[in-house]
Amino acid sequence: MLISFRGKAVAVSTFQGFKSRFVYSTSATPAPTHFLVKYLVDSLGFSKQEATSTSSKVTSFKTFKNPDLVLNFFIQSGLDNTQIKKIVSREPTLLLRDVSKFQCLMDLGLFGSDLVNVIAKDITIFDRGLDTHLRPTIDCLRKTLGTDENVVKAIKKTPWLLSFGSHHTIEANVLLLKKGGVSDVKLKTLVLRNPRYIIQKTEWVKDLLHRMEKDFRVPLHSPIFPYGFHTLACQRKSTLERKIGIFKSFGWSDNDILEMFRKLPLCFTQSEVRIKKALDLYMKELGSGPAYLASHPAILVYSLEKRVIPRMQVLKILDEKKLKRRKWSLYPVLMLTESKFREYFVLPYKDQIPDLYEPHMKTVAP
Repeated sequence: MLISFRGKAVAVSTFQGFKSRFVYSTSATPAPTHFLVKYLVDSLGFSKQEATSTSSKVTSFKTFKNPDLVLNFFIQSGLDNTQIKKIVSREPTLLLRDVSKFQCLMDLGLFGSDLVNVIAKDITIFDRGLDTHLRPTIDCLRKTLGTDENVVKAIKKTPWLLSFGSHHTIEANVLLLKKGGVSDVKLKTLVLRNPRYIIQKTEWVKDLLHRMEKDFRVPLHSPIFPYGFHTLACQRKSTLERKIGIFKSFGWSDNDILEMFRKLPLCFTQSEVRIKKALDLYMKELGSGPAYLASHPAILVYSLEKRVIPRMQVLKILDEKKLKRRKWSLYPVLMLTESKFREYFVLPYKDQIPDLYEPHMKTVAP
């Protein structure tokens, strides 16, 4: 028997370590678990206990086809014995599936461990029709993302992308975004960042677009659009409102908040605790005002423990020792790479302050 593999005819034969013992009827019958147990032991090297436990997960199915077709297909895709045992242990019904659906994924570019991970995370992919769902959905994603490689990236990030909802939902959301002025490049960025966004209900997408334009005054053609959309989409509206409330409690105006959002919306993806801790440090201890922080929002996403505090401690020591140093403001000091910071503020004083270098190196981010 031949199966198609990447456009070529490949013989379904016995591979080393895997012996074909059973050919089952395709008619609907009760699950012959004793046959499956024997097959797992003889063909996949399961122990009797492992095979019994695994086969117990198969409660019912309409057809029981020759599992050699699937087994040999796994081998053709590059899976080794360990990977096959792992995936079959988790989902033994895979041995009973239509091999053409596996081929559909392989033709797209999913192989080896990537194929194992996608299947293991969403077995319901194989419950969807090949021509009525899987292929139309893949074609729709290909049109949106441009290449099979990008489609594979999206599926690996969100395996249930191929099983959830309808490809018509993707088409409707893509059309809505494009009509609003979102370019192909920004749409691709948005989907690759979080593919689940385009399979949500269209009303949900409409609401986020409305909030982007009306509440935060970010035009949909703005370069910051994908990141602003993600910021609104990844949290509840009430959560975002609480975070905005924290900024206002530190004296931030609406304009300050809008300016920061339009420059770096990801500031609002941090936890409420993290935001308050950062504002306590920058505003209460270091004396920075809302206008300065809003115009330099990257400051708010740097690690306090691994970047900000260690650098501020170095500068404090240099000032306490009254040593001459570069008099830079907060933003340029924090923007420096770690190697440049050491070059400018640590290494020149190594002899004068021997204890400066080692403690700093122990606390900074690698």
